[in-house]
Amino acid sequence: MATIHNRVRDALTPETIDLVGAVHRNGSMAAAARELGVVPSALTYRIRQIEDALDVLLFDRSSRQAKLTEAGKELLREGSRLLTELDAIANRVKRVATGWEPQLTLAVDSVISRTTVMELCEAFFALDPPTRLRIREEALSGTLEALTSGQADLAIGVAIEPSVSRSVQSKPLGTLQFVYAVAPHHPLAQAAEPVTDAMIMPYRAVAVADSVQRGRGVTVGLLGGQDILTVPGMQEKLDAQLRGLGGGFLPEYLARPHIATGRLVEKKMQRAVRVIPMSYAWRRAAEGSEGRALQWWLQQLDKPATRKALLERQQTL
Repeated sequence: MATIHNRVRDALTPETIDLVGAVHRNGSMAAAARELGVVPSALTYRIRQIEDALDVLLFDRSSRQAKLTEAGKELLREGSRLLTELDAIANRVKRVATGWEPQLTLAVDSVISRTTVMELCEAFFALDPPTRLRIREEALSGTLEALTSGQADLAIGVAIEPSVSRSVQSKPLGTLQFVYAVAPHHPLAQAAEPVTDAMIMPYRAVAVADSVQRGRGVTVGLLGGQDILTVPGMQEKLDAQLRGLGGGFLPEYLARPHIATGRLVEKKMQRAVRVIPMSYAWRRAAEGSEGRALQWWLQQLDKPATRKALLERQQTL
């Protein structure tokens, strides 16, 4: 089996794909041989070697003109794609050598404005970097865990203060204010204010699941014994509350447009207003210097307008 694979790999080289392409362009072995500066018999021999290795016919030899078979067309189509990818890999390797990371993974908490994150991605890709970008949506303690466990390079929207660690550094992002809101047809929509915990206890709460992979995670704003609908992220929580499936606290910026249009009703609570400090954190490189992609993101996060937009920007997606 290994011998067969080796024969196929030896046959499928950039040079052999070029040979097939030359015959296809010129319409005959003789014309392709003249273009390539080789004798026709040598070119015919190389084509047959490729066909033998793949166990297929690449050209229809029933006519005087060399026409690709369906298998030949597929080889040329996929081969051309592979050549393009090889060129892209070569360019990427050269550029990574200049200090760009091959991949940068962002752990983004679901409370963070998706619109702002996508705009930052757009600006990043406008640089035409060789770095592949990967975004993980996380929640609660899972956002920080993705960073500390090595699954992410930058965490945006950390609600838990990172423990002192030489490998992790953090800076304040800002504060996020939450409001309690329900759909207008929810029983609590008409409840007298301020709403007490005893008043919300009989009704289902919508909660975002902690995305932490180890341990039980944390819960925020829930009452013991209360019925709970658990969803994977803040967008799903908003959707559930718009449908009247339960009540709960939402980021004020996320709830604001729906409160303004009457699709949600904000309720003043007896308990203190929830204001949560958020931060962003990143893993230091082993040698103490961050790659150019991480440096770019940190430069953006250092701007007050960017931090504000991440915590207050209304969604447009």
